[in-house]
Amino acid sequence: MDPNNLAVFEIKAFVPARDFALSMEFYEALGFTRASVFEDIAYFHCGASSFLLQDFYLHEHAANCQMHLLVENVDAWHAKARTVTERFKVKISEPETQPWAMRDFTLFDPSGVVWRIAQNIRLESAPDDVSSASMPDPQPSR
Repeated sequence: MDPNNLAVFEIKAFVPARDFALSMEFYEALGFTRASVFEDIAYFHCGASSFLLQDFYLHEHAANCQMHLLVENVDAWHAKARTVTERFKVKISEPETQPWAMRDFTLFDPSGVVWRIAQNIRLESAPDDVSSASMPDPQPSR
C-alpha cells in the first residue's frame, strides 16, 4: 500500500434526529433511500450523495447544523419538498437566485436541521470572484 496515497472515497455528515423514526420517514418522503439501520444510525443516500442520520439530539447542535445538497433541478426538488413540508409541518423558503451563481432554497427537517438545496446557474453579471460575494444568514427565522 502506498503510504502517500491520500485518495478519498467520500465524506458523510452525522445529522441529528430528535425523533429518529419521524426523521427517517421525512428523509424517505423527500426522496432519499434508507440503505441500512444499525442501532442508532441510519444510512441514507440519493444517488452518490449520502449522510448518516443519528438517534441523537441536542438542540444547540441541531439548530446550528446545516447540510448543502447540490442538485440538477432545484425547482423539481422544491416541488417535491413542498409536499413533504405539508405532511411533516416543517418550514421551507422559496427558491432564490444567489450572487454566488446558485439558485437555492432552505428546508428545515423535523429536528430543525437546515438543508440548503441548490443548483448551479450561470449569472449574466457574475462577480469576478464569487467567493467574495456576501453569503446570507444560513439560519432563516424559524
